[in-house]
Formats: sequence, structure tokens, C-alpha cells
Amino acid sequence: MKKSVIIQASSRSEGDTNKIVNYIATNNTMDVIDLRTKNIGHYDYDYKNEGDDFLELITHIIETYDTIIFATPVYWYSMSGILKVFFDRISDLIRIHKDTGRKLRGKNMAIVSSSNSDDLNEGFTTPFVESANYLGMNYLGDTHVYIENDSINNEVKHRIDTFVKTINNTI
Repeated sequence: MKKSVIIQASSRSEGDTNKIVNYIATNNTMDVIDLRTKNIGHYDYDYKNEGDDFLELITHIIETYDTIIFATPVYWYSMSGILKVFFDRISDLIRIHKDTGRKLRGKNMAIVSSSNSDDLNEGFTTPFVESANYLGMNYLGDTHVYIENDSINNEVKHRIDTFVKTINNTI
């Protein structure tokens, strides 16, 4: 399989994070899934969201891709709310759809965070690293990038290219 997908998790489908995602996807022939276009309800213990897009989407991701790259803007020192909801819903795979959840074992995870400056706070990646560990996934690393004057500067392009090369050499 050896396929990679970028899960874009921004409140703006065409925002700064999308510029980064398009740069990565275009230069590396990766698929992109925009969580903003999906109907994914918040996690609840009664599984009231059974009919939303989550189970079909996560099943497709698990069956199609070896490497999942989450791309999120930094909102209030953390991942986007859309991505947090997605991560919370992985609990469905632990409680209800266990056979599907077990298929995450051995998959690869990486993170691209973006903002308007080159300043990611310590601890931002902890939820990703610990989630990967808990799910038996391989955490391949992360990079923080930024948009300057509505574009990706050469330093950031180099950072992205180095990060993706590292990921590709690991898988």
C-alpha cells in the first residue's frame, strides 16, 4: 500500500493551512481529506452520532493509507477544534468498533502545525504523540510552519521538504 494522506483540519478550507497542505500534496502526490467538509459530531457515550461521516471516513483512511499526516492550524495553543472532535471520535473505535480500531496499529502518524509566526509552544504535540502510542501507531514526527505575507517563504518550503523527506525515508 505505502500511501499517505493529509487530513486537513482547519476552520477555513482555503486558508493558510490549506496553502501548506497543497504544497505538500502537490509535491508528493498525497491525497487530502478536508475535515471541514465532513459531518462529524462530538463524541458521546451513547453513540448518538452513529449516522454521521466519522465511521465511514476513518474506515476508508485505515483501509487505504499507511501514513496519516494531520495538518492543523494552532488555535489557542492547541490543535483545531475540528481535529479535536475527530480525535475524540477515535474513542468509538476503542469502545464500539474495536476491530476497526485495532487496524490503526502499525500505521504511521505525523503532524504539520501552522500559524502566522514561527513560535509553537512546548507541549503542542503531546496529544498526538500520546495518542499514537496508545493506538499502537508509529509517530514519525512533526513540523511547525507559518505563512508570511500570504505565501510560503523559501525557508518554510525547505522545512516542509526536509520533513516530508524524513517521513518518506522512515516508511
